[in-house]
Amino acid sequence: MTETETLADRILAGDRRALARAVTLVESTRADHRAEATALMEALRGAGREALRIGLSGTPGVGKSTFIEAFGMMLTAGGLRVAVLAVDPSSARSGGSILGDKTRMERLSREKGAFIRPSPAASQLGGVARRTREAVALCEAAGFDVVLIETVGVGQSETMVAQMCDLFVLLLAPAGGDELQGVKRGIMEMADLILVNKADGDLRASATRTVADYAGALRLLRKRPQDPEGFPKALPVSAATGAGLEAAWDEMRALAAWRKAEGWWDRTRAGQAAHWFEEEVRAGLLRPLAEAAVRAEMAARGRDVAEGRMTAAAAAEEMVAKLRGATS
Repeated sequence: MTETETLADRILAGDRRALARAVTLVESTRADHRAEATALMEALRGAGREALRIGLSGTPGVGKSTFIEAFGMMLTAGGLRVAVLAVDPSSARSGGSILGDKTRMERLSREKGAFIRPSPAASQLGGVARRTREAVALCEAAGFDVVLIETVGVGQSETMVAQMCDLFVLLLAPAGGDELQGVKRGIMEMADLILVNKADGDLRASATRTVADYAGALRLLRKRPQDPEGFPKALPVSAATGAGLEAAWDEMRALAAWRKAEGWWDRTRAGQAAHWFEEEVRAGLLRPLAEAAVRAEMAARGRDVAEGRMTAAAAAEEMVAKLRGATS
């Protein structure tokens, strides 16, 4: 039995250490590791296991980590196995990330039925890491019932997570906007459920008004065919007290069940797989740009443009032609 087959068997047996090692493998950019990762994903492809994939987005400070810990603790108490893939923002200067989500979710990280993996966003746009989709598939193969994908939390452009999850939840703070904020395009159109967090104490009344504002705004958006009557909807929750978490979970399960019964679940997942195939092709075409010789050539052309010897369009045409010649 090869090392890849052994690792695949351990993942299928629910070994969390093997799962952590596999996620590290798929996140690696080394050519030999990429080959091993591809072989591993192929070995696990026929496992036939499915988890409920829930994407969670929201602005920084809204309480995503606190919500995930409270929500995850509730699910594990109900006998479910929960994986959390948390994407941490990376520095534009140093490229480093804090990766502090396990520290923030101290109670959940100690649960036997939970797995928490923070990953750096690096240069990937859309709120997720480059290999988050493969990490989701690994967690499914390991037998987790629910996979929570916590995005970076950057705002309206954070929609890439919708291409790898079954349900997309948007977490908002009380008094975070008015009824016009709710009809903004982009991330608002992607949300299946809007949860207004911190609906407790002095903020409870404000949270109730915010829920009403967004509920009214959602009714103005065009109804999506993949939604039953009443969705998307807005609900108040409190990660601090646990209020509203059960109701939110009930709504998530009801929406997932309806989409499965109506065929939207399978169609959506098939479309997502096709999308990520195209993304892999694009990434493969861009890979030569990371080679040292190509970077040196790009730098030389960049100097020509900066010093006015060539226009950006002409330099780009020459560079693309040279790359095409090198790959033909």
